Amino acid sequence: MSRFGTFLDVKRRKAAYRKVSDRVKDYEEVATRRSETHAIEQASRCIGCGVAFCHQTCPLGNYIPEWNLHMTGDQWEDAIRTLHATNNLPEITGKICPAPCEASCVLARNDDPVTVRENELDIIEGAFKRGLVIPRPPKKRTGESVAVVGSGPAGLCCADQLNQAGHRVVVFERDQKPGGLLRYGIPDFKLEKWVIDRRVKLWEAEGIEFKTGVNVGKDITVSKLKREFDAVVLTGGSQVPRDLPVEGRDLEGVYFAMQYLVQSNRRVAGEPIAAEELIDAKDKKVVVIGGGDTGADCVGTAHRQGAAQVIQVELLDKPPEERPAATPWLEFPKMLRTSSSHEEGGDRQWSVLTKKFLGRNGKVQKLSCVKVEFVKNPKPGAAPFQEVPNTAFEIEADLVLLAMGFLHPEPTGLLKKLGVRLDPRGNVQTDGLYATSAKGVFAAGDMRRGQSLVVHAMAEGRRAAHSVDQFLVGHSSLPLI
Repeated sequence: MSRFGTFLDVKRRKAAYRKVSDRVKDYEEVATRRSETHAIEQASRCIGCGVAFCHQTCPLGNYIPEWNLHMTGDQWEDAIRTLHATNNLPEITGKICPAPCEASCVLARNDDPVTVRENELDIIEGAFKRGLVIPRPPKKRTGESVAVVGSGPAGLCCADQLNQAGHRVVVFERDQKPGGLLRYGIPDFKLEKWVIDRRVKLWEAEGIEFKTGVNVGKDITVSKLKREFDAVVLTGGSQVPRDLPVEGRDLEGVYFAMQYLVQSNRRVAGEPIAAEELIDAKDKKVVVIGGGDTGADCVGTAHRQGAAQVIQVELLDKPPEERPAATPWLEFPKMLRTSSSHEEGGDRQWSVLTKKFLGRNGKVQKLSCVKVEFVKNPKPGAAPFQEVPNTAFEIEADLVLLAMGFLHPEPTGLLKKLGVRLDPRGNVQTDGLYATSAKGVFAAGDMRRGQSLVVHAMAEGRRAAHSVDQFLVGHSSLPLI
């Protein structure tokens, strides 16, 4: 925004990655950082719209034109202050957010949008480098205490907000380290875990307590939790995966994607895995069922483990390579998206229905599949697709990974003991203020809204914090987003 019309001379430059031949040999981050000069040049493409659709589309309400202006003017302290005003974890969203804001950038109507996500990452990493991100504990404590159960993106953002409001905040996590999906579900080649550790260390210095290896409802009773804390926020995520209940599902070698990814992340972190529990793609023919981000993460992990072959199949039709007319500008387009994992190899197939798994001696050997086509106006209650005659085929497989999304949070254990109501989809039911049916208990993130984007979970955590703050002291100065 240093001068209007910069976008006419400066074109968008795509994110750069390490060479495939190098990066598949390790789990280090695939993306490479751009120079500060390059970053400022890309930020200058922003035209500073009077109506900032990027800001409106962002679930966090990031002040995107403002911090682009600060970047262009070399005002890094102002840039990080503006970014932190709406985003508790910009170093995370700057790496893994799908950037719906870019789809609504005005330039996207007939040009390439501003590199919003990368600009965000440049601001936060530049701020850390300049020593601008330091512990800032609240000056005054309220005497109220909050237990946040779950340390994924919703829980972390909620905890940060409530701590800034002056409440004592304790985050409980049943795993050994905080981060939830960020730590255990996302491979290191997309998000190295020191990034999480750096932020957690900062928050600890600001007064947030993290109690890991604690399964709330088992290691600490619900009655004790309610007795020791004035409010409880549930942010455990949506962890029940969608299954594929077809013949042969019980064969050895068929796993949920998260079983595979979580174990891989633990191995990368140096945690020992028992030989009988090991899920390894080395020298195996791998089939990933599901075409989303989780499926792509499985593809990239299988490459690094030395898979002999990787095939990813998707029930839906192949998306168009250009923005379709059905999703005009401002809407997030349903387009073909090729991740860094796909660039590393493997085969992608669309419109494929897996009918059964075939095996021998209890181990999977093949998938029995058929091509499908979607029906424009299916009858009520009928499947939206139909099999294409004479298209049956088989795919050889030693390892099958089910990456078809998640249904709802775990209904037993803590949720049952708390007695919170669930909605028809199996998620925790809340009112408009994120309060559950149990007094003093709130919920946010995927556990409440269902499986969604990291940035939506973060926004949920921030909004819930506002409601909890209001519940505790009768009013709140925390933002609603």
